[in-house]
Amino acid sequence: MKPLGLPNLLCYGVFGLPLAMVALPIYVYLPQFYSERAGLPLALIGAALLAARIAAAFIDPLLGWWIGRGGGAYWRFIALALPLLLTGFLALFHPPAMAAGATLAWFGATLTLVYFGFSLATIAHQSWGAALTHAVSDRARVTGVREACGLAGVLLAAAVTTLAGYDGLSLAFCAALVVGAALLAKAVRPIATATGTDSTTPLLDWRALTAPFAQRRFRALFAVLLVNGVASAIPATLFLFFAADRLRLATLSGLFLILYFCAAALSMPLWIALARRFGEARAWAGSMLGSALVFVWAFGLGPGAALPFGAICILSGIALGADLALPPALLAGVIARDGHGAGREAAYFGVWNWGVQMTLALAAGIALPLLGWLGYVPGQQGGTVALAAAYALLPCGMKLVAAAMLWRAPLRDC
Repeated sequence: MKPLGLPNLLCYGVFGLPLAMVALPIYVYLPQFYSERAGLPLALIGAALLAARIAAAFIDPLLGWWIGRGGGAYWRFIALALPLLLTGFLALFHPPAMAAGATLAWFGATLTLVYFGFSLATIAHQSWGAALTHAVSDRARVTGVREACGLAGVLLAAAVTTLAGYDGLSLAFCAALVVGAALLAKAVRPIATATGTDSTTPLLDWRALTAPFAQRRFRALFAVLLVNGVASAIPATLFLFFAADRLRLATLSGLFLILYFCAAALSMPLWIALARRFGEARAWAGSMLGSALVFVWAFGLGPGAALPFGAICILSGIALGADLALPPALLAGVIARDGHGAGREAAYFGVWNWGVQMTLALAAGIALPLLGWLGYVPGQQGGTVALAAAYALLPCGMKLVAAAMLWRAPLRDC
C-alpha cells in the first residue's frame, strides 16, 4: 500500500467537505427553514425529523453489511450515492408551493432520500479511511484530515447560506460534490479483500450485522457515542432559534457558526497531538469536560450578548475538534484490536452511523415538541427561558455523563 502522505490524505479526505455541506443545513437550518417558509409547526417538523432519522438509522447497519460484502470496493458505493445526494438535496431545499399536508409529505420523502444517499456515501467513505491504516500514529491523521475537510465544508455552507441564501448553497454543494468525488477517485484505495459475496453467502447474515455488539470495547464506545451525540445534537438543532429569540441576534447567526467551526478546524492539530500524548480516549474525555464548563454559561445570556456568546462559540468550538477527530480514530482502533479489519470495517461503521442517526433523531424528536409544549413559538417572546435551558443546561449535564462513561471504558489499549 502506498505511504499515507499528505497528497493522498487530501485526495481521500476532501470528500468530507461536500458531505458536511449536507449535514449542516439538515441539522441546523432545516427546522427553521420549514417553520418559516412552509409554515409547519415545530411539533410536526420534529415528528418528521424523528421518523426520517429513525428510518435512516435502521437502514444504516444494512448498508454497512452490504458495503462490507463488496470486499473493500468502497468507491463503487460512493458513486451510487452521488445522484441520490444531488437529487434529494436540491428537492429538499426547493419545495414547490403546496398545501401544508403535501409540504410535510414532500419534506419527509426528500429528507429520506438525502439520508439514504448521505448514509451510503458516509459509511463507505469512513470505512475506506479505517482500512487505509491500522497504525496508531496514522489513525488520527486520517480522521483529522477528513474531519478538517468536513469543517471546511461546514464553514463554506454557513458562509454561502448567509451571503447567497439557499440557491447559492445548492450551487456550491453541487460544485463541491463533483470536485470531491473526482479527487476521491484518484485517492489511494485499500487492497481488495475476499470478503465479498459467493454462492454460499446468505442474502442477509444477521450475525454479521450484529457482530460489532459482541465486542466489549465497541459496546462501551457506542454507549459514549449515544450520550455525547445527543448532547451535541440538541444545541445544533436549537441554535438558530436561540440566536434569534433568546439573544435577538439573528443577523449574526452565520458569524457565530463560522467562529464555532473555525475554532474546531484550527484545534484539530491540537487534539491529534494530545491523542498521541495521552491517548484518544483521555483526550476526548478532557474535551467533554471543557465543553461543559464553557457552554453552561450560555444559559445566563440575554438579548444582545454578542461578545460573550462569540467567546462561548470559540471555546466550545475548540472542544468540537475532539468530537470530530477522535471518536472515528478510536473506532478504527477498536476494529484493529478486535481483529476485524480486512474489509469488515463497513459493518462497524454501519452500526456507528446508526447510532449517530439515533442521536439526531432523539435530539429533534424530543427537543422541538417539548419546546412547543412549554409554550415556545419561533419569532415570539414567550418560552425563551425553556429554550435557553434546553439549549445549554441539558447538553452540559449529558456531556458530564458521557465523560464519566468514557473515562471508565476499556479503550485505553486501542
